[in-house]
Amino acid sequence: MSKAKTKVSDGPETWRERFRMLRYVPWILKLVWKSSPPLCLLSLLLRCIAAFLPITLLWISKLIVDAVVHAMRTPGPVPHALWWLMGLEFLLALGSDTLSRTTSLVDSLLADRFTDRSILQLMRHAATLDLASFEDPVFYDKLERARRQTTARLGMLTTVAGMAQQFLTLLSLISAVIVYFPWLLALLLFAMLPVFLGETRSAVLRYSMLFGFTPERRELEYLSLLGTSSSSAKEVKIFGLGDYLAERADRLFEKFYAKNRRLAIRRATASALLNILPVSAYYFAYALIVVKAIRGTASVGDLTLIVGAYARARAIMESMVSGLIGISEQALFVKDLYDFVNTKPTIVSGPKALRAPRPISRGFEFRGVSFCYPGSSSMTLSDINFTLQPGERLALVGENGAGKTTLIKLMARLYDPTEGSILLDGIDLREYDVNDLRKEIGVIFQDYVRYDMLVRENIGFGRIDEVENKLLVQQAAERSRAADLIDRLPNRYVQMLGRRFEGGVDLSVGQWQKIALARAYMRDAQVMILDEPTASMDARAEAETYKHFVGLTTAKMAILISHRFSTVRIADRILVMERGRIVEQGSHDSLVESRGKYSELFELQAAGYR
Repeated sequence: MSKAKTKVSDGPETWRERFRMLRYVPWILKLVWKSSPPLCLLSLLLRCIAAFLPITLLWISKLIVDAVVHAMRTPGPVPHALWWLMGLEFLLALGSDTLSRTTSLVDSLLADRFTDRSILQLMRHAATLDLASFEDPVFYDKLERARRQTTARLGMLTTVAGMAQQFLTLLSLISAVIVYFPWLLALLLFAMLPVFLGETRSAVLRYSMLFGFTPERRELEYLSLLGTSSSSAKEVKIFGLGDYLAERADRLFEKFYAKNRRLAIRRATASALLNILPVSAYYFAYALIVVKAIRGTASVGDLTLIVGAYARARAIMESMVSGLIGISEQALFVKDLYDFVNTKPTIVSGPKALRAPRPISRGFEFRGVSFCYPGSSSMTLSDINFTLQPGERLALVGENGAGKTTLIKLMARLYDPTEGSILLDGIDLREYDVNDLRKEIGVIFQDYVRYDMLVRENIGFGRIDEVENKLLVQQAAERSRAADLIDRLPNRYVQMLGRRFEGGVDLSVGQWQKIALARAYMRDAQVMILDEPTASMDARAEAETYKHFVGLTTAKMAILISHRFSTVRIADRILVMERGRIVEQGSHDSLVESRGKYSELFELQAAGYR
């Protein structure tokens, strides 16, 4: 995956490219339709009715004016037809207001449905993507822009629907104008063209600016999280970081504001100058209509109809130009959502994928495995060769950055090897169904997640299809020795953990670790892996935890990763890693006797306890 830095100027450079952005509008309209077909149909019906109300009201006004003029020329009682016309206009005015409010209600409900469905689609799609995506800052920029589109693009949906209604209204108004002055329409269209081009250019510039500032916006959110989160509050206070974080955020705010201000001033100035053309065209046409009425070639009612229709047509055309510009601008952002939703994972199951073996008979084999993280120029793992047999306990040791966690990620097929292959029962991992394979691997990483959810959910997530199985959850808690602390909580297994939500209880690091271990035991997989989740425990507690772990994983394959050599000595075999390579392997005693890397690290650590 490319790590190239996105430039601020990224975005469509030619008019053709700008108009091509509109091709994403039908795609998002399709999403809107899927969110609620009944509401979409109702909204369209209401707008179709509302579209013809303006010309109907203008025509009734023309009839009223002509009736009044006729009554003034022929004294007598007020014609009954005039009262009927006024009553009809009153009812249409009331109906127009009711129609507008109903349409707004339907649009609001539709927007809620669309937002909900879009967020769910983002969540479900994100769950299918490769781990490499989530470890790439370029991907995070794309994800951030896509996440914002789920709510920020609601205005575009209203604009599109409003433009459809305005188009029908414009057709009805144009029919009235064409009857009297066909060429006035061409004059207005010619005057609106520069406005459209200028506003479109401004929209593209704004998108390019916002596109380029995506990393800065993510940094702002991170700074805000650091400054307001309970997890960082202690260090922020102890180290006095509050002012530094605020000032750093302020510099980013000011940088964004300065560029946005310059662009806004340019946009406002250009719009004011360009708007002179359509205003001049309107009043020129207005003068010609008045002259025609004075010469008697049109009635006063005709004058009312033509001026009203022309004014409304001009206003609608300006609104549609503005709306089209807004849609083309927002279509640029819709492209981000489209790109994210159409990002495809590379680690997928083949059409004839095999189910994971149950039970595993021969175990795992790494054959010449090398791995390089996407975007990196150096290998994290190089020429790894080893086996893990059923019932065997394997320990991985080495300094930070030696590649221990990366090796585990490959075994769980969170990544695929750059070179070589990993076999399970003699078959390449890529031949197995990836989800079925992962069901047989239970892993707790050092940076395990602390879910701000119920205790039973924190544990049950280890086997999501059994999250409601109270017996299995309790058994997992007992295995991890978390049952005692859970029994002391006010609401036991339905206790909310964390401080994010009301009634939540925070736990100590050691207590959270027991909950995380319970999640691993909940999985009851054939391969159990502990990647230093007990690093914050004292030596005795960690030793007891691993000893208990060994007892619970009898007849299973187990992998232990720890910096404490007193812990890893319980493994059947130890792999010593250095700079992405296996430099030694054997039992604890044999490695100590060999006086190699393991023996050196063991002596250094043992000296600290003497």
